[in-house]
Amino acid sequence: MEKTVSEAIAYRRAVRVYKDIPIDTEKVKNCIHNATLAATSSNLQLWEFYHVTHKETLSKIAKACFNQNAAKTAQQMVVVVSRKDLWSKRAKANIEYVESQYPEKDLSEKQKRRKNMALNYYGKLIPFTYFDFLGIFGWIKYLSFWVVGLFRPIYRQARNSDLRIVAHKSAGLAAQNFMISMAALGYDTCPMEGSDTLRVKRILKIPYRAEINMIISCGIRDEKGIYGPRFRIPFDEVYHPVT
Repeated sequence: MEKTVSEAIAYRRAVRVYKDIPIDTEKVKNCIHNATLAATSSNLQLWEFYHVTHKETLSKIAKACFNQNAAKTAQQMVVVVSRKDLWSKRAKANIEYVESQYPEKDLSEKQKRRKNMALNYYGKLIPFTYFDFLGIFGWIKYLSFWVVGLFRPIYRQARNSDLRIVAHKSAGLAAQNFMISMAALGYDTCPMEGSDTLRVKRILKIPYRAEINMIISCGIRDEKGIYGPRFRIPFDEVYHPVT
């Protein structure tokens, strides 16, 4: 029986050692599908997921992850990749979807306004926000928005570095969806920061402009794979009610 959301969250731990027991590839793939349902900025879905099951490839990636136990004992891995460079392609996909949902004939005035707003958003605002040239245009936008922001609220994340963060935040949300979905099935994961991402990109033939968000090892936890009780900062220290 699958765990509830709360049970899955409580069950999930960063597992550093896995048992030598295979896990179901299709179930892991379904968890990746759940990852694609995560919240994402402007619905651009600037992510990709590389599902690694081949033993030789796993061994190569483990070496690029410094042969840490979480990588070395993994049955499978999922490499979450941020694709800010695909913003134009994903914006066009959204435009096509909007067009399919709002055919020209028999639209009410409300539907026409909604359609035009969405088309302007993906056809004009997204290109204006994401387009850049050597970082120059991003800084021009940033400074312009900063001046306007002196007088009214305005979106300020206009530089290339800002938009990289936006794309990585969406990829991180997707990764969490994946790990909670795995936990619900009784499978275990470990998001690994320690890796030579350039080598991993070469192993998986990931495009140059793509960026690895995280590498997640997968398997079934060994008892020694949990390195102690879970520690969290006291809730009152991080919780700030605003009344």
